[in-house]
Amino acid sequence: MDEFSYRDGTLWCEQTPLREVAEKFGTPTYVYSASTLVDHYVRFAKAFESINPLICFSAKALSNVHLLRLLGEQGAGIDTVSGGELHRALVAGVDPERIVLAGVGKSADELREAVRHDIRCVNVESEEEVALLARIAREEGRRPRLAIRVNPDIAPDLRTPAQTTTAIRGVKFGVDIERAAELFSAAAADGHLRPEGIHVHIGSPIFDPRVYAMAIERVQALIAEIAAAGHEVTTINLGGGFPAEYAEGSAPGWDDFAEAICPRLEGFVRGGGQVIFEPGRTIAANAGILLAAVRYRKQAGERELVVIDAGMTHIVRAAMYDSYHFMWPVTPVNGAIPQSRDGRPVDDLVSYDVVGPVCESSDYLAKGRALPAMVSGDLIAIFTAGAYGMTMTSNYNSQLRPAEVLIRSDRAKLIRRRETYDDLTALELLDGTEPTG
Repeated sequence: MDEFSYRDGTLWCEQTPLREVAEKFGTPTYVYSASTLVDHYVRFAKAFESINPLICFSAKALSNVHLLRLLGEQGAGIDTVSGGELHRALVAGVDPERIVLAGVGKSADELREAVRHDIRCVNVESEEEVALLARIAREEGRRPRLAIRVNPDIAPDLRTPAQTTTAIRGVKFGVDIERAAELFSAAAADGHLRPEGIHVHIGSPIFDPRVYAMAIERVQALIAEIAAAGHEVTTINLGGGFPAEYAEGSAPGWDDFAEAICPRLEGFVRGGGQVIFEPGRTIAANAGILLAAVRYRKQAGERELVVIDAGMTHIVRAAMYDSYHFMWPVTPVNGAIPQSRDGRPVDDLVSYDVVGPVCESSDYLAKGRALPAMVSGDLIAIFTAGAYGMTMTSNYNSQLRPAEVLIRSDRAKLIRRRETYDDLTALELLDGTEPTG
């Protein structure tokens, strides 16, 4: 469910027509619905209320500080995977007690910032990282809390892209689960560390709730091994990976995942344990769209192409993962309002390849997509773009990153301005002067 809907022949976000957003802020622009973002967080939390988890929203999915602050005001923590994301969470005003830091290649500076702010937990991913964290803790005179990220060697189903499968043997993430108990004991023996948890993240998106059940079983077996060595695990972090509906009916609901997860963890929670989740996509994806405009139509052999002003530098998921995004004109001709977002056609459509302006053959957003006829200047909305959209933008081809706008009812607020050509060169002209030979 989201707050993007067609009324009176045009697309609205909450109580704001998107054609007015394009007129005021231009294209391409990411547009977010505040009520959708909050509603999804609240409903996710409600589904898992029997285990009262700490829900740390994944900043890698959507990192604008205005949106992190909005979620923080609802009680969310933030899952970070870099020093930059940690900085964003702090700027957004999120309590360090509700911030976790993961990442397979954290620098010493990133770990030091986490230690100095005494964040809720550092999820460590190797023996050498534990040793570095211990050295930094001694230097800072602090005892950081940590969880061992384990690789449980679990493969999700084939709908999870290989590029985002993170818990099978041989990938770069985490510690092989058979080595984790020994590492936990070593960390516990260091008086400058407070090992308290086990962290697991099995990939994204995960469509089968039973995969989480398998992960919990392996984590619980590991916890029993750690307990036998005389140590206590007080936190289980199950990561994220919960899916979003890129097409209607394409993903299980949050209650389906809760049914598989909660009964297996209620005893742990009753015993004083804390569960942490790190959802991102499932909360943010359908809270945002990318608003773009048609530049040209052209014929390429037998194919009809629509060239829009948004490409792989603005939303890379199709080029990177061959991912599906529903898209539709903001004001379709002849009132061709879509009946659903699952690809069911309406009458009088044209088969288009929707491509961007970037000089790469992989710069496409859809191939052979049935859409209403479009002409230069028409606006098009790319749906389910709130997660891994803006955070994965780039300046390749010296393209400018888009603006971001937050909608609250009938109010549209610019929360990130569009980049300028001066922005592109600002970091290269170090003293503000022209380059010299």
